[in-house]
Amino acid sequence: MVDNLLSSEELAALTEGVNDGSIAVDTGFNTAARVKKHDLASEDSSLGVNTASIDMINERFIRTFRLALMEVLRTSPKINPTKVQVVKFGDYLRELKAPLSVNVVRMNPLRGFSTILIDPSVIFSSLDSFFGGFGKGTLGTLSAGRMFTPMEVRIINMILDAAFKTLREAWAPILPLDFELVSQEINPHFAQIADENDLVILSRFETETPTQNMGFIDIVHPYVALKPVREMLRSRLQAGDGNEESDRAWHNELEAAVGGASLDSRVVLGQIHTTFRAVEAMQPGDILHFKKPELATLQPNGIPAFDVRIGTVGAQVAVQIERAVAPGGK
Repeated sequence: MVDNLLSSEELAALTEGVNDGSIAVDTGFNTAARVKKHDLASEDSSLGVNTASIDMINERFIRTFRLALMEVLRTSPKINPTKVQVVKFGDYLRELKAPLSVNVVRMNPLRGFSTILIDPSVIFSSLDSFFGGFGKGTLGTLSAGRMFTPMEVRIINMILDAAFKTLREAWAPILPLDFELVSQEINPHFAQIADENDLVILSRFETETPTQNMGFIDIVHPYVALKPVREMLRSRLQAGDGNEESDRAWHNELEAAVGGASLDSRVVLGQIHTTFRAVEAMQPGDILHFKKPELATLQPNGIPAFDVRIGTVGAQVAVQIERAVAPGGK
């Protein structure tokens, strides 16, 4: 048996010194370290998928999706993307109520499955527009097990075809994707693209028809599906580094639409500054004096655009454009 190196009196003094702090004690632990709580059961959304890039992809998608819907459904509802969210799949499902058009999609070459959910109000409004209505549609009370009719399924597939086409264009700056419809459900709980505790990336597009029917279209990707391309999302989608061909097509279509817009143009010979009292006292036959300028001004929609010279061509009064008016000019 080994004898104690310290006597009982020395042990008591040492214990007292530790208790009152007069003797420093090194436990070997870093008590100043800061600890961050981490849920090992789920992915950490801070690990790399750049949701800001997904927002930019969604903006690119919306540009042409409206036009695509106009071509196939004869309607162009207001579609506004909300900010991309990273949520647990189970939390997302709890916010949904059947029936919905739940479309399971494969995005080759990405692994796993995504979903495109279409709110019934979008379907019924599109159906009404397709047959010449004003996009009003009727919802009423839908039972959870209510199936979509063959005509409604046709409208759903037309919306999906338009979405697939424009999503391919929107994703093209990142990588070429091929969209494949795998299955269709009415209950989102049957579309198990991820476990309840897994994270998903939710892109919601809120819609509004001319008759103010509100709805939404959701595109949901499992977080793990986009992890392989997170570096591309972080670095390759820069401002102006998008799908140039898609941008050019959108610009040309917008330019063509604007070019056909109707404008009310007038030629202004001169202006008179007066008072309300003087205008109120005016009578037929009164003569108003003003200084005639050398040139009149052509004003489309009230905006001065050109200085013009007034004359005639045959028996027709006409104007000849002399020069453009500088922005902010008269």
